[in-house]
Amino acid sequence: VKGLVLQIAIGGIDFGRQGDATVLRVGAGEPWDTVVAAAVSKGFQGVECLSGIPGSTGGTPVQNVGAYGQEVSDTIAQVTVLDRESGEVETLRGTDCRFGYRTSRFKSDDVGRFVVCEVTYELRHAHPTVTYPDLVDLLERRGVGSPSVADVRDAVLSIRRTKGMVLDASDPDTRSVGSFFMNPIVDARHHARLASVAGGAPGFALPSDRIKVPAAWLIEHAGFSKGHGSGPVGLSSKHPLAIVNRGGATAHDVVALARRIKQQVADRFDVWLRPEP
Repeated sequence: VKGLVLQIAIGGIDFGRQGDATVLRVGAGEPWDTVVAAAVSKGFQGVECLSGIPGSTGGTPVQNVGAYGQEVSDTIAQVTVLDRESGEVETLRGTDCRFGYRTSRFKSDDVGRFVVCEVTYELRHAHPTVTYPDLVDLLERRGVGSPSVADVRDAVLSIRRTKGMVLDASDPDTRSVGSFFMNPIVDARHHARLASVAGGAPGFALPSDRIKVPAAWLIEHAGFSKGHGSGPVGLSSKHPLAIVNRGGATAHDVVALARRIKQQVADRFDVWLRPEP
């Protein structure tokens, strides 16, 4: 990068009370999984399913980070930001952030305007979130009938490792930015057409007659299998959603493969994949 690069290194993890709620204030530079571990160690529910996600806390409201049945929008109470237009530090309520599926005002309407400095989450002592099928299945196989937040965190980390989604220097499949594409959302008629093309397409029903289709399924059925190689880049041998650096790849190489995948999925299914990172 030919220019000045600023790394947000604001630290601090502080538990407190605000009325009847327990609040967790975190500096934007804190590693996210450190925050999840701290919350789980105190028995708080709300972020346990977001274990093992690499990145900084300040990135979580930008992306509305989500996994295994939880999103940070479920718990974010406010976000402290520097407004680059006014030069002022402001506090935005969670409801002001315009959260959506893997997006927010920071990633859409106001991209580049705000620098996230601190995020405040509201947590509680409650039963953990256990709705995602993979998570339910693993806990059942482990014989955990009433899981704690620690049980859920451990299970999520285990599942992520099997998919190469936890950083591990000994596993080349983890040299990625995680899931490269978001799961597209289509209407019921479009989903029926997908089924006619590939003999039955999986989907998760959403309100307003919409269906979320697994991007991984679309990628594999468009001709890109796990482990697909394209010179210095390829797909993870564990998960078709991860584009991995096989050694010496440039950003251009990664984007070129992503573009090919996106085009072939569009040609076959008339669905345009959108990047997640």
